[in-house]
Amino acid sequence: MKIAVVGAGFAGLASTKVLREFGHDVTVFDKTPDVGGVWSASRRYSGLTTQNNKGSYAFSDLPMPKDYPEWPSGEQVQAYLERYVDLHDLRPTLRLSTEVVRAELTAAEDGWLVTARRSGEPVGDPEPFDHVVVANGIFSDPVIPRFEGLAQLMRAGGKVVAASQLTSLEDARDKHVVVVGYGKSACDVAAEIGPVAASTHVVARHLLWKLPKKIANALNYKYLLLTRMGEGLFRYQTVAGGMERFLHGPGDGVRRSMLSSVGSVSTKQLHLKELGLVPRGEFADIARSTVSLATDGFFDQVADGTVRVHRDAEIERLATDDDGAPVAVLDDGTTVPADLVVCGTGFHQRVPFLDDDLQARLLDDRGNFQLYRQVLPHDVPHLTFAGYNSSLFSPLSAEVAALWTAAHLAGAVRVPPIQVRREHVTNRVDWMEKRTEGKHARGTNVIPFSLHQIDEMLDDLDLRLPAATRAGQWLLPVDPKAYRSLSDKLRRRVGQGA
Repeated sequence: MKIAVVGAGFAGLASTKVLREFGHDVTVFDKTPDVGGVWSASRRYSGLTTQNNKGSYAFSDLPMPKDYPEWPSGEQVQAYLERYVDLHDLRPTLRLSTEVVRAELTAAEDGWLVTARRSGEPVGDPEPFDHVVVANGIFSDPVIPRFEGLAQLMRAGGKVVAASQLTSLEDARDKHVVVVGYGKSACDVAAEIGPVAASTHVVARHLLWKLPKKIANALNYKYLLLTRMGEGLFRYQTVAGGMERFLHGPGDGVRRSMLSSVGSVSTKQLHLKELGLVPRGEFADIARSTVSLATDGFFDQVADGTVRVHRDAEIERLATDDDGAPVAVLDDGTTVPADLVVCGTGFHQRVPFLDDDLQARLLDDRGNFQLYRQVLPHDVPHLTFAGYNSSLFSPLSAEVAALWTAAHLAGAVRVPPIQVRREHVTNRVDWMEKRTEGKHARGTNVIPFSLHQIDEMLDDLDLRLPAATRAGQWLLPVDPKAYRSLSDKLRRRVGQGA
């Protein structure tokens, strides 16, 4: 098949590599000038690092370089992806600095017409493809709130940007900065700019639980959350047998005690009580929307006054003070100087190059994506998704989803009847809605159940890992190399060789 992949981040590159191995002619479009998606030099904010350790944040056939630190920088991750491109000779497939402006089904709905525009050039002619893979990213289109008073602030010289648009520390030097949000990007940005900004205020509507990278300054968090045991501490939609059934049955007290202990240690280690930053609820709530690591230096800067956190607060409006300087007025009546407002306020999940009719066919009546296995839509033919399964193991999740797509295109995956798929996805999204209190990224957030989702896809392909390997993953962090042979096995099965 002739396949268009939209997006050159982890998901798009994994899809391209796998689909080419299965004999397809693949073209990759990305509007940025380099590969990487959120790790692109054009998108990554200053101070960006991985949340995963380098051992788990990698493709199965290319470990992160040994000289990388435990938590690689954004620049290092992008360089790693360039290596992956060269390793698999993907450069001929890439059309960088090229935005897909429209993808439309043919009249007979037996293929696609993709219209793209290279940067600085007019829109090109539609190009036919047999299949489209959507890999545009669920964390690439930032949400910037519509603040009252924005025009007034801008006339006074103020500026409002997304965290991903703050690519240089110089943009914040000697300025009064307000960071909106309390997730990873917001805390990363605050900690990075704190030493150079005139002042740094973090406005946090809801405090999230944070996990130290090293618990009690000794145990690497990867031994807690990047294992099957760590995932098993949280109740999945369907509880499997063995240890997981024990943890959510007779061993529930043990499970609760483990989570409570980690919460207590984290609270003490990060001095959350002293700083007045203990989130509401229980530590187990860390899994409701996303698992967030504590940013290096963030709480130290809060302690010494470099960064000030306004908890349970929102910006009511932007304005100017009596001297005409930009300010932000919070809903508790506090006014803070605001030369620069940086929004770490989440992302849109949408496919802007599809028309309204096609987008409506992808969503339920609440706007949630209806994707079987986070890959296959119900009502749009010749289309699959990649990277719409936010994961603690993004490269590995992308790789396994690519295998699932390749098998689906080869007719080698067991797909239930459409009505069964509809019921399955509806139930899954309803469960996500309740579990995350609505913070499920329109049905794409599977964290912290990354391994469960990978297992489900591999079960469809009859490629489940050996029992001994899975048993080892209960105590040791997942090593992507354990999944390296799966592509060869699947290709042999569908007659593509190895």
